[in-house]
Amino acid sequence: MRCRRTGFVLALAALLQLGVPAVSRATDAGTDSTLLAKGAAPNGIAVGNRGATDVIVREVTIAPGGSTGWHYHPGAVVAVVKSGTLTRTLHDCSTEVTSAGTAIVEPAGRAHSHNGRNLGTEPVVLVATYLLPAGQPLSQEIPEPTHCRPPEREAP
Repeated sequence: MRCRRTGFVLALAALLQLGVPAVSRATDAGTDSTLLAKGAAPNGIAVGNRGATDVIVREVTIAPGGSTGWHYHPGAVVAVVKSGTLTRTLHDCSTEVTSAGTAIVEPAGRAHSHNGRNLGTEPVVLVATYLLPAGQPLSQEIPEPTHCRPPEREAP
């Protein structure tokens, strides 16, 4: 019996590594669903909300040349870039570029402020899931951090 169980576990592990589902899905008779977006999160996702939580799912479109403006979220946001390329400037002035089919996590709090921009020629479409403390807004606007502003050039 032990040998069979070990063989099953090894076979299951091999199937999972190949990306093949090891267990067939349940029949969903009488239901309909639409895949809104799918993205990979290469660094994993951890959510630690305590207490009442509002879960909100939105589709966000940023036009070419558009921007979200500087803001932060009172709760974590997990988003998938459905199309286009999102360029985010983060609180430490670093830049992250995220293309379609990739998931991002924006941690909660002012220390994680950011600005999302569309520097491309096609709309950026995000499907975002907000995990907010109950009753909190989706985001809080803030001024652009002075340490992230480019230095002003002196006139010649």
